[in-house]
Amino acid sequence: MPMSLRRRWLLCRLPLQLMLWGWVMVWSTWSGRLDLLLRAVYHPVVGVGGALLMALGVLQLRLAWRQRASDRLVAQPLPKGWLLSVVMAVVVLAWPPQPSFSDLASSRPSSIPEAPRLTFVLPPEQRTLTEWVRLLRTQPDPSLHEGAPLSITGFVFQPSEGPPQLARLMVRCCLADATPTGLPVEWRATDRYAPDTWLRIRGTMAVDQVNGVQRNVVKPTEVTVIPRPERPLEP
Repeated sequence: MPMSLRRRWLLCRLPLQLMLWGWVMVWSTWSGRLDLLLRAVYHPVVGVGGALLMALGVLQLRLAWRQRASDRLVAQPLPKGWLLSVVMAVVVLAWPPQPSFSDLASSRPSSIPEAPRLTFVLPPEQRTLTEWVRLLRTQPDPSLHEGAPLSITGFVFQPSEGPPQLARLMVRCCLADATPTGLPVEWRATDRYAPDTWLRIRGTMAVDQVNGVQRNVVKPTEVTVIPRPERPLEP
């Protein structure tokens, strides 16, 4: 006697759920979506985990198919949260994440971890924004860096006080531990950029005074709007 559609559904629903979430993890890794959420070094872990979930789903599907004659399967209730889990997986696949780095930066502490290496040996124009921030913390005398050329990228971050800065997010693992790093910019009168706008700024490092204290500030000679980098998070 052929199996009814209801019996087939009862046999397949849980393995299909595992395979769906496994595909979400594999697809997120392959498509680059994880670059917005997680450091690249952890991407293989997610991809392998997704592949294992898909393999487990296939294995469960085969085992359940061999038990298709059991009447007990018909009486099994649908697990709580099953439908919500499936809907969430479909939503993740249909709508890629669009985090607002500026909003996230405004809610995070600005202290940065210790530098993993002595990046200040790089020529000034090759330093990233984060490397500049680390250098200014280890060598805080503004006169040491005055006039140094720079070419940095970042997003426009509006702090709670003061003019917008150019910032990046540093992560140890993922967005949950993100720490903003920013540099003040001597914006020109024509510069009007919304928060989260990604910019490339070429110019020099200048010195100004805030409340009688000298500090370094980025003095642009060229500001270009750029697309968000494929890997916007920095270690």
